[in-house]
Amino acid sequence: MSSMGPVTFADLDEAARRAGITRFSAGAIVHRNARSEILLLRRRDDDTSFPGAESLPSGGVDPGETVLDGLARELREEIGRPGGPLPLDPFVTWFDYVSRHGFPKRQFTFALPHDGAEVVLSDEHTAYRWLPAEEYAASDLTPQVGAAVRAWLDATGADRPPRP
Repeated sequence: MSSMGPVTFADLDEAARRAGITRFSAGAIVHRNARSEILLLRRRDDDTSFPGAESLPSGGVDPGETVLDGLARELREEIGRPGGPLPLDPFVTWFDYVSRHGFPKRQFTFALPHDGAEVVLSDEHTAYRWLPAEEYAASDLTPQVGAAVRAWLDATGADRPPRP
């Protein structure tokens, strides 16, 4: 499910709770060059979730954090993004899954223009790359994360040539 309109955390939280979900994770489609490239991170080979696979910057929302606070923290931790407001695009999508600890979770995926800063990886990842957005299916993103990227491309027209 995705949205391009104004959505508040309260709206997202309420919808998740109606579905019986109280634990969240947050991620971002970090993009640059007029939305033509997205940032993918390579997980460590010994990671407990999808070892060695590519992913978007993302992670669990800690107790007491809002989804956006968790997203900001994950972006600081995983790619070295400085603190401050997140100039998110008007886009959010989500999917539900069962965590490795057996809890139902909802991952919210937002879109964020890259600020031009150097990407500084945490020790959770071994590499990163900027992938042409329309080539996302050639990566080894999970099907759910790939669907989030597809929803973003569909919503923004990012992989379509401009109209004359």
